[in-house]
Amino acid sequence: MASSHSPRDTEEPLQDEEAMLDPNEAAEEIPSDPDQPMDSDPEDDDAEEQEIRLQNDSVAHFDHHTDSIFCITQHPLDPSTIATGSGDDVAFVFSSQTPAPLLPPSYESNPQPSRQSLAPIAKLSGHTDSVNAITFTLPHGTYLCTAGLDGRLRIYNTPPLSSLADPSYSFLAESQEVPEINFLIPCPHLSYPNTIALGASDGSVWVYSIDATDKTSALQIQQSYFLHTASCTAGAWTPDGKLLATVSEDGSLYVWDPFGEATASGVTSQSGGQAVVSLTAEDQRFEVEGGLFSIAIAPSSAFVVVGGANGMIRVVGLPILPSSSPYASTTQATKSQKGSGAKSKPGGSKKAPSSHIDSAASGQAGQILASLQTQSDGIETLSFSSPPLTLLAAGSVDGSIALFDYAHRFAARRHIRDAHEEFAVVKLEFTKPDPAATIAPTPQQRTPLPQGQVLQDHQAWMLTSCGMDGVVRKWDTRGGTTASGMGLVGEWRGHRGEGEGGGVLGFVQSGKGSQARIVTAGDDGVSLVFATEGQ
Repeated sequence: MASSHSPRDTEEPLQDEEAMLDPNEAAEEIPSDPDQPMDSDPEDDDAEEQEIRLQNDSVAHFDHHTDSIFCITQHPLDPSTIATGSGDDVAFVFSSQTPAPLLPPSYESNPQPSRQSLAPIAKLSGHTDSVNAITFTLPHGTYLCTAGLDGRLRIYNTPPLSSLADPSYSFLAESQEVPEINFLIPCPHLSYPNTIALGASDGSVWVYSIDATDKTSALQIQQSYFLHTASCTAGAWTPDGKLLATVSEDGSLYVWDPFGEATASGVTSQSGGQAVVSLTAEDQRFEVEGGLFSIAIAPSSAFVVVGGANGMIRVVGLPILPSSSPYASTTQATKSQKGSGAKSKPGGSKKAPSSHIDSAASGQAGQILASLQTQSDGIETLSFSSPPLTLLAAGSVDGSIALFDYAHRFAARRHIRDAHEEFAVVKLEFTKPDPAATIAPTPQQRTPLPQGQVLQDHQAWMLTSCGMDGVVRKWDTRGGTTASGMGLVGEWRGHRGEGEGGGVLGFVQSGKGSQARIVTAGDDGVSLVFATEGQ
């Protein structure tokens, strides 16, 4: 058995006994030399650590909130228009655009000691508790919606696209049906524009439509559901907006049919006609002790992935409905017309071949297709890559990121154990196409994207993550487990983190080349703008 002691601890034989110190000399005081440098100065170490903590890679910031920024969103047609919600009970709208300086700071005759904050475009008040959910409606960002822990849903008109910097974000309508609102998501259905869904602390799920031209009721309840028995923690629409899936702390998953299109297609409803898919913790195959907290739906709409406590992930089949999305690639449209499609988990970057899940039909709706557990703590966030890639990323409270390839039976392609060290991964998102490039102003101008164009245009293999360590990182998901540095290509700092009352609670990203930007929501009450050109 090897010794646990360091070789330095081994006693060495004395070379010269006469060289030992005389006991009478032990009490003799030897004056110190003030010019003699010390081996280590603790103050220098602290200064070095402080310098690291204060590293700021941002090109601009917004600091008008007085509490943590809990949520962030960007306009679907102008991603530089940002809206944030905070623990100070207000929401702000601002522009992340930063004018380029005429000269670098070293050439300035009177350089400024500190950088000024970006100016707010509009301040939105009216909530009496934290604003923890915010979104623009689809497809054109006609309305801005805020939701809070006061249970209020508030709707604001947005200015025309040509004048988004106009501060006239006028209040339109309000609803308060629940104790607290946990999330707010816009519906992408082309036939039901300006529709949103929310999940509440009492487990209820609500679907609203917004129409400012309706003078009697601009905000109307379309559907409400009450099958969850604990807080509804997360939700997601299918890419075409026809189905809505939600999960809860009680470990249940329900897939709703808000517009009746699944029923019209002959899909048999479950749970008394309210849900087309219904799974609860009573089914031991599906049970996740501790509840479910994250959800994502495959781009093909063939299956939904839910994540919960202890790193548990479940994959469940969905009914395949005829596709109406004009943005789907030729491959996707063909699969949807045939009633098939599907996806999977950690890293890799292969084009999507036919797989055992891609052949899923309506007969697999509600079936558990896979159960995964690679990480050791709760799954906080899930994200799918854009076709033709077949990747699913999962971020965990244990600080790791796992990548799966759904085209190969959810094979684990990479496990980045220290992606954010020991701090929770809060959000993951694969790079998406620029919304302004895929959403045309009018239905007549919308055309399907050519096959493969998405991949070439926006580097679909790039994955962005943020965590409670206060750092934003980008990962190249190509190369499997042998990727150099686990695929890390860049990181950006500036927020407090590492247990110091900070962290990054969310982000939005857009642009490419010199216009590539990531804008964050900081637990320290600051939103930072990072330029990510070349990474």
